[in-house]
Amino acid sequence: MITIAGLAVLLGACGGKKENTDGNPFFSEYKTPFGVPPFEEIRPEHYKPAFLKGMEEQKKEIEAIIADTAPATFENTIAALDQSGSLLRRVRTVFSGLNSANGSDEIQALDKELSPLLSQHSDDNILNPALFARVKAVYEGPEKATLNKEQAKLTEETYKNFIRGGANLDAEQQEKLRELNGRLSLLQITFGQNMLKETNAFKLVIDNEQDLAGLPESLIAGAKETAGEEGKWVFTLHNPSIMPFLQFADNRALREQLFNAYLNRGNNGGENDNKAVVKELITLRLEKAKLLGYTDYAAFILEERMAQNAANVYSLLQQVWEPALVKAKSEAADLQALMHKEGTQGELQGWDWSYYTEKVKKARFDLDENQLRPYLKLENVRNGMFWVAHKLYGITFTTIAEIPKPHPEAEAFECKDRDGTHLGVLYLDYFPRSTKRGGAWCGTYRPQAYANGERIAPVVTIVCNFTKPSGGQPALFSADEAETLFHEFGHALHNLFKDVHYYGVAGVPRDFVELPSQIMEHWVFQPEVLNEYARHYQTGEAIPGDLVDKLEKSGTYGEGFATSEYIEASVLDMDFHVLKEIPADFGVIAFEAASMKRLHTLPQIPPRYRSTYFNHTMGGGYTAGYYSYMWAEVLDADAFQAFVEAGNLFDPATAERFRKYILTPGGIDDATTMYINFRGAEPGVGPLLKNRGLK
Repeated sequence: MITIAGLAVLLGACGGKKENTDGNPFFSEYKTPFGVPPFEEIRPEHYKPAFLKGMEEQKKEIEAIIADTAPATFENTIAALDQSGSLLRRVRTVFSGLNSANGSDEIQALDKELSPLLSQHSDDNILNPALFARVKAVYEGPEKATLNKEQAKLTEETYKNFIRGGANLDAEQQEKLRELNGRLSLLQITFGQNMLKETNAFKLVIDNEQDLAGLPESLIAGAKETAGEEGKWVFTLHNPSIMPFLQFADNRALREQLFNAYLNRGNNGGENDNKAVVKELITLRLEKAKLLGYTDYAAFILEERMAQNAANVYSLLQQVWEPALVKAKSEAADLQALMHKEGTQGELQGWDWSYYTEKVKKARFDLDENQLRPYLKLENVRNGMFWVAHKLYGITFTTIAEIPKPHPEAEAFECKDRDGTHLGVLYLDYFPRSTKRGGAWCGTYRPQAYANGERIAPVVTIVCNFTKPSGGQPALFSADEAETLFHEFGHALHNLFKDVHYYGVAGVPRDFVELPSQIMEHWVFQPEVLNEYARHYQTGEAIPGDLVDKLEKSGTYGEGFATSEYIEASVLDMDFHVLKEIPADFGVIAFEAASMKRLHTLPQIPPRYRSTYFNHTMGGGYTAGYYSYMWAEVLDADAFQAFVEAGNLFDPATAERFRKYILTPGGIDDATTMYINFRGAEPGVGPLLKNRGLK
């Protein structure tokens, strides 16, 4: 077996140059405002030495725990293990965050280079028999009964992590598990990097101005800037480019071309094709699950989720799928009728759906997205979400002018509690770039923690891919972009309000984590909230009341499509991970088609994420867990009802309960217990169906 020291030598040899450790910013406390990472000082060559030293330090800390001659206790074993690896944690959070938000070729190569080393380090800890013996002694010993709730939960979670990590396997099985973990880690990284390359590779170049018919001026201006050449316009597969193109472009052939390019990312052959990666991923995940004593990988994952098992997941998805399919068929009939009325013959296709949905909404509700955008200026939407948070919780956000930033385009804010106490720092990074992965997410560059009895405030980041300013206009959001920003802000509030003493109890189950984010979406288009932030970017006038009414009346039109594509992706994710065997001739695309056929999907509505660019599940994080958004929506729809029932969408008592029982405790309490503590009862699916217009 290669040791950490041996791997360090190998990595240095592979790198072909001596690593510079002088002045490495990770090796000392950050001397920055609020102790944020000194982003401008961090260079790619700093990471590897910091990772190596961080792993070596944690190894020594664990050796000290094992060497302690005193009987194992919570403090000298469980707490000591939880607090170990501070340098490794510091460099890993920064590397992970910047790799996603600004991952250069050099950083991506380093990610692959370090992956096996980090996997081995993790396995060395979890498969250390002497360390496990001490953890087990505390877990089974009499002291556990004397621990407070947080300490007891940490002890339970630590012991469980060892068991689920293979501590009870024999030596041969543990060696096999090490191989699987290392390969799986590398495959997940490869999948995500391939997806980014595929997204960046395609460009639709238009050189005939007539082909721009129907497109908004702001989108045309952005495409012109992307082209950087007179008489040409370039459209890409990044959401701010492709989605409005599919909505508004009159040229059906070009819509088809862009639509198919989007659907076939990772399915084009060549070095960035993801089909073989997917097959190997699901094969090795199943092998790992069986090695650990589970029938399939979903059973292994769901054991730690609110859903508990695959049957419960499929049951929820089916309850929502049936009315969603009925609504989607009704929407398809509307779109087909309008399509024929306008003289386009043939069957409605996937590249027609967004285009004719926009037309139907215009005809039926006298509303199109371009009426909304002037009132959804980025800065106004941002200030609106800050206003909502202040109304609910009394907190404030103030711009920090002089502070290191993860990217020059990012903004920084200090968050203070109602009594003026510092809660944390929030970064906002809005726009696409070739080095940023797609989608939107919230993360931390420093998680909330405690040191010497004092709370260490988190450093939180929200990263998005929104419409950039162009043509002399500011960034004007679509309704979906405004909702997405509020969604990620909900995650940020969860991170900012969290107050736990141990890293091991900071997290919550994946199917609970979307509750804080999704509930924030309920406030985005409330008339009272719109009146506060939705002002015309040129005149400053508030959004007209009749436009708000149109928005409300059209609110659930299109939910048949939106719900269907989501359910399809959720079922596809589950279908991959409930497999008990993977045949040698397994075909990823054929399996996906069979999965959708069993569901009786409409051909015009593909799953939101096809297998070869489904990073939520294949890249890790939401593996056998994409259903979590729907599971959490049952919770958030019911939770918002608490505010409705209070007769005040900003009811202080309800907001305080939500903060106390949902946002603050991390994973100290069981997720179901947390929800019942807030609401008084378990939720039902009714409010969700009503919100989506499915009942």
